[in-house]
Amino acid sequence: MDRVSIVTNNIKPVNDDLAKLKQHFPHCFDKDGNFQLEKFKNNLTKKEINFSTESYGLDWLGKSYARLLASDPATTLLKADESHNAKPENINSENLLIKGDNLEVLKHLVNAYHEQVKMIYIDPPYNTGSDGFVYNDDRKFTVAQLQELTGVDTDKAKRILDFTKQKSNSHSAWLTFMYPRLYIAKQLLRDDGVIFVSIDDNEVAQLRLLMDEVFGEENFVSEIIWNSKYTTSNDAKYVSNQHEPILFYAKNKNNFNIGLLPRTDKQDKDYKNKDNDPKGPWKATPLHAKSGTESNNYKITFLNGKIWSPPNGRYPIYSKDKIQKLYHDGELYFNSNGGVDKKTYLSEVKEGLTVGSLWKYDEVGHTHSNNEELAELVGKGVFDNPKGSKLIKRILLVANTHSELILDFFAGSGTTGDAVMQLNAEDGGNRKYILVQLPEQIDEKKNKTAYDFVKNELKAEPTIFEITKERLLRAAKKLNTNLDEQILKLKQELDTQENQTEIDRLERCKTQNTFKTFETTPIWEDYNFEAEKFDNTQTLFDAGKLSKDDIKSLLITWKTYDGIALTHDLESIDLEGYTAYYGGGTLYLMDKDFSSTNLKALLTMIDTEHSFSPSSIICFGYHFESARIRELAENIKSYSNKKNIDIDFVTRY
Repeated sequence: MDRVSIVTNNIKPVNDDLAKLKQHFPHCFDKDGNFQLEKFKNNLTKKEINFSTESYGLDWLGKSYARLLASDPATTLLKADESHNAKPENINSENLLIKGDNLEVLKHLVNAYHEQVKMIYIDPPYNTGSDGFVYNDDRKFTVAQLQELTGVDTDKAKRILDFTKQKSNSHSAWLTFMYPRLYIAKQLLRDDGVIFVSIDDNEVAQLRLLMDEVFGEENFVSEIIWNSKYTTSNDAKYVSNQHEPILFYAKNKNNFNIGLLPRTDKQDKDYKNKDNDPKGPWKATPLHAKSGTESNNYKITFLNGKIWSPPNGRYPIYSKDKIQKLYHDGELYFNSNGGVDKKTYLSEVKEGLTVGSLWKYDEVGHTHSNNEELAELVGKGVFDNPKGSKLIKRILLVANTHSELILDFFAGSGTTGDAVMQLNAEDGGNRKYILVQLPEQIDEKKNKTAYDFVKNELKAEPTIFEITKERLLRAAKKLNTNLDEQILKLKQELDTQENQTEIDRLERCKTQNTFKTFETTPIWEDYNFEAEKFDNTQTLFDAGKLSKDDIKSLLITWKTYDGIALTHDLESIDLEGYTAYYGGGTLYLMDKDFSSTNLKALLTMIDTEHSFSPSSIICFGYHFESARIRELAENIKSYSNKKNIDIDFVTRY
């Protein structure tokens, strides 16, 4: 099969909702792929669904524009930081740090990481008026274009374009900023995945409604309250705010099993064995409750002569038969004041503790301790009020993660990556992270400490991204130093299999504390190929001005679009002097000067190399003459390869 594919200017998320409709209701689409609502309605009875026009939801100026942004093509390519990624410790890393606008990055990731992420944590701008948030959008639409794309009237189109151009920080601007990012983020989550979003009281009401719309009200899990400050502020005008909400949603709550917090000696200290019970330590728990199905008007007499009945206004938890069985099995405790309790054994309790919705600062850290944690790594005053690793580690546990992929696309100081590395070292997990951070310029006047740190100490452009990257490097170094100390101590102890197993685990943890780095870069000017078929009358983009690095960026962008993870390097294939790139069943022909000799080598390799079985061959159209493309396509199509592979030949622009 031979076809032209226009990819570079058309990288955008698939509409998951539309895809599901096509999967389950294909008969409700016409030959042009248009959804026929009336036909869909006719397939359902009134009892199955109510098509009333009245509904409850969230609306704002710019909502239609936000939906457009969620499906609008990316305007960038992906570029590798080759010097960083080529370091021996980073070559096989499965962690990612990506520099760029997170909306652009999410669009690039959505194919390769579709439904691959177990947990997302983000700490977006709170829109307090003092946190620097303003809506910033470089897309340029006319009023007429926006009307056509979104279906809004002229007046609304003008008002939307006004706030996108005037750097607004209104509620509408904030919601327009957040919606497309959350919409794509949902597509990245696994069916048992979860998302946590830190926010403050300024936007929590709007965010809750927005999350209901994107993830579904039925998938709301909890609003966690983090006790973020341990003191009150006497200079507060009204009430000293000591908390931050964290909204917790599941992709599909029915498929999510919440994680338990690890038990500690502190939690288990109440379990004792006062009577040398062979079943082990226990603690006394009541036989009664505030309500119940059993009558509260009964007494039970035990063989030892003791009598028990529920106190006034209380109800027994168990039936008489159940209580008698507990007595027979020795699982009741008769205390000195005549009361009777059930023994709850330590061996019976869950392996962990159920998390509550109030997270106290002495358990997960507070603003001051978080600042101190980061200051130990990069210096005081470099980054203000970061989230702490204790908080993120608890979120990782509650999300029930162990060896899955974690995403944070408002990476900030990089706490999420640091927390992932720490928790892996603590519990032997193999969690991987993807962090995304905008290269936001640091204002020398507003934060000279941070500006000087990046420019003078790191010798880099003063942006927040450089702080993120340096924090990860220093956190990994600190963690590996601690791991080395543990390894040395174990080696000095007895040479046992148990010790060797632990040494191997710690060594493996060290290899996890690395990351690869990529960034977004603008698509080249005038790169606007739009033809369905190429012919000699067209004036094409001047590919001669593209450098080798440009072609590498194009290849990285395309392979990610084709579903190949950024951490998975393509294999270089030598075709008699011409280098092709292979991975995920796809062969990429990116360079010029592909000859008949190279074609023969390709066909021979398909037949003879066991591990080489491309299901598609993609060539960069600008580097192939039309005659060469036709020759390639015809030979691939007509060649009866010995593996009987049906190979799709694609010319891509």
